[in-house]
Amino acid sequence: MSNSIYDTYETVIGLEIHVQLATASKAFCADDASFGGDPNTHVSTISLGHPGTLPRLNKKQVEFAIKLGLALGSEISLYNAFDRKNYFYADLPKGYQITQDRKPICIGGSLEIEVGDTKKTVRIHHIHMEEDAGKSMHDQDAPHSLIDLNRAGVPLLEIVSEPDLRSAEEVDAYMSAMRRLVRYLDISDGNMEQGSMRCDCNVSVRKNGATALGERCEIKNLNSMRYARRAIQYEFKRQVDLLESGGKVAQQTLNFDPASGITSPLRDKEDAHDYRYFPEPDLPPIVLTKDYITAIEANMPPLPWALLRQFIEEKALPLYDAKLLTEEKETALYFLALCAHYPDSKAISNLVINKILPYCNEMSLTIYEFPLSGERMAAFLQLIDSGKVSNTIAYQRLFPAMLQEQDKTPMQLAQALNLLQTDDADFLTTLVEQVLAEFPDKVEAYRKGKKGLIGFFMGEVMKRSKGKAAPQTTNELLRKQLEG
Repeated sequence: MSNSIYDTYETVIGLEIHVQLATASKAFCADDASFGGDPNTHVSTISLGHPGTLPRLNKKQVEFAIKLGLALGSEISLYNAFDRKNYFYADLPKGYQITQDRKPICIGGSLEIEVGDTKKTVRIHHIHMEEDAGKSMHDQDAPHSLIDLNRAGVPLLEIVSEPDLRSAEEVDAYMSAMRRLVRYLDISDGNMEQGSMRCDCNVSVRKNGATALGERCEIKNLNSMRYARRAIQYEFKRQVDLLESGGKVAQQTLNFDPASGITSPLRDKEDAHDYRYFPEPDLPPIVLTKDYITAIEANMPPLPWALLRQFIEEKALPLYDAKLLTEEKETALYFLALCAHYPDSKAISNLVINKILPYCNEMSLTIYEFPLSGERMAAFLQLIDSGKVSNTIAYQRLFPAMLQEQDKTPMQLAQALNLLQTDDADFLTTLVEQVLAEFPDKVEAYRKGKKGLIGFFMGEVMKRSKGKAAPQTTNELLRKQLEG
């Protein structure tokens, strides 16, 4: 089918993001909620659904849900209730999931995303609390499937968007923005590889300009943004091809196979009545107070968009720097901590982006594990700012030396390595004369008007001085000899 046909359709996408919460225990019992462990060791009679056992609420799950809702501008429901969602999966021990159907904790809200130079606001329909199922593994003991119930009962937030997304690129941007937010809030590590964050994509297509929504298909359990992009792109073409050939899109739940890159039906899409929701009889309603919500709001960490604005407006950083520094909360806060030791925000930004972050990545360290103190980094920048060490020499030679000999100050190392710049006029005059004598053709060109050659001469003097020539003094001596 020609690309022109595909160009006449648009994709309509709504996302259901599942975020595993970073609580110590599971949603409705005291089992360990951490990732990993030997199979079926983070379990108990409650998470295994034994008869006669009763769930009890995890207060942290409620607190984390409120934090996310406040960050997204949602309305926080003061009255909350839980429901049973009934369906059979081999890795769902109780045969039902405790979730919120009638009374979700967060209503509405939005998240701004950016694709290229275009910004877009994605509306949130609601956020509800629930528990995770276990994990089925189909590739370890053919022809059998193995079940690990360590994940069963781990607390989840499900974030349901409105159908506002129009491309795989927008889905990528939305997932990335949501992952950054939950990390800033310290409510989840957002690790998609470990299943801490995954999504179901509801995808439909319609003719450009149409307002009615097409029949949607739900692609389940995408735990990688790369898989989500591929699944959406395939499903868009599949649905367009089907409609163009005279067929109809059936409402289905789909699986995406990363190996083949295609979607395939799991089952006909259930409606709410298929799940036989009814109020959870073993958990009372949760009644929140405004004072409780206000207390949580007062202890909220800084949010990425607020820090981005602060870095641009207060710290006078370019947008590029501000975006890099606010990608992770730890980096942003580390930058602010360094700013308390040194006044030049741009110099600190350059140092963090070009030296500290690459070093931490190479050594597999968090930025808080970087071994040099803020005071020492301020002293390093002061040597550059004062002109005692050139910027190039400081970054190429002094910085590595500081990491090797952490007991010495930047000045001690600069002296020991003979890196301090000199403005000794006799020494520099000798170098200037050597350079001008070596390049008479360029001297003549300079005197005929090619003033940009001053940079070439400066570079040659710097080479001969091994970076120690004081730029201002060198520049003055060159101009005096060239123009005298």
